[in-house]
Amino acid sequence: MDLSYTPEEEDFRARLRDWLAGVLPALPPKPSPDDWPGRRAFDLGWQRRLHDAGYADVHWDASPTLRLIFLEETERAGAPYVGANFVGLLHAGPTIAAEGTADQRARWLPPILRGEEVWCQGFSEPDAGSDLAALRTRARRDGDTYVVTGSKIWTSHAEVADWCELLVRTDPSAPKHRGITWLALPMDAPGVTVRPLRTLAGSAEFAEVFLDEVRVPVANRVGDENDGWRVTMVTLSFERGTAFAGEVVACRRVLGELAVEARKNGRWDDPAVRRRLGRLNAEFRALWRLTQWNISAAEASGGVPGAGGSVFKLRYSHARQELYDAAAQVLGPDCLDLDRPWALERLSSLSYTIAAGTSQVQHSIIAERILGLPKGR
Repeated sequence: MDLSYTPEEEDFRARLRDWLAGVLPALPPKPSPDDWPGRRAFDLGWQRRLHDAGYADVHWDASPTLRLIFLEETERAGAPYVGANFVGLLHAGPTIAAEGTADQRARWLPPILRGEEVWCQGFSEPDAGSDLAALRTRARRDGDTYVVTGSKIWTSHAEVADWCELLVRTDPSAPKHRGITWLALPMDAPGVTVRPLRTLAGSAEFAEVFLDEVRVPVANRVGDENDGWRVTMVTLSFERGTAFAGEVVACRRVLGELAVEARKNGRWDDPAVRRRLGRLNAEFRALWRLTQWNISAAEASGGVPGAGGSVFKLRYSHARQELYDAAAQVLGPDCLDLDRPWALERLSSLSYTIAAGTSQVQHSIIAERILGLPKGR
């Protein structure tokens, strides 16, 4: 498989670099981590700048390779991440672009791209654990609406979201993977209650969402009724296949910073530290090549990442955790000081083997869909 870039792709990279060099120095300061309205405004303001410069639709209308170049260059330049709108740009938006009707694409995609609306993800539930298909939030059809009752947990940025990509059970009698429907829920609908959750790192980007007889128009359904599991697999393929690409670049940058810190504080003299950082360097170089391979495979198959994203997600989750364990080794006792660089990131890295599908789930996907092994009972 050819992993090189075409002249047109390298021209896109050069133009993007020039634009970033001109616009980044003029950005306002980032708000406090706890100021979610401020962070929403900052993140949407950045998205608006991308829109006005012609880069807003890179996640959907550009080729997967241009999407990868965009993620690589914005991360290297230190540009703002998608932040509060990551669900809209990297999960819900690509899903609607791939599976939505013309009217749905016209209604929901432009406001995401213009930096006007934020989405959150209503997938996980308190009693389902890592078994997403065990969800119990019910949606009863009543004419032209669904009446939804249940609850969701770990809903990213729900407190500042306008919309939620919501999974509901529309046929309780069907096998659990076949009675699910994908809905777009307006977060200001009567009966929606949001309760923020505070993480181990002290942040509150997650929330519980309670749904009490919430009415959602049938027109907000993406895909057919009871076909939501298939649509969800499209969402998760984007989440595992391309959404973490920029983070690989960030991890490689952190690795370089760790090497500099180790030389400054004397821990570079420890051969175990040098060996660990060297192996992690090889690991993240390989992960970047795997990302390129997955992007090329997606480009050849119509733009939707495949099961190879699970290989990436599995390995990346563990490599990220080991990277910040290595940071603790370099920092020594200072790693307990949450004001030091990498200390908070080490705490957040613990979630990566759970978020976006647990490592156990990824093992099963790889075994069944790539290796062709029989499903467990």
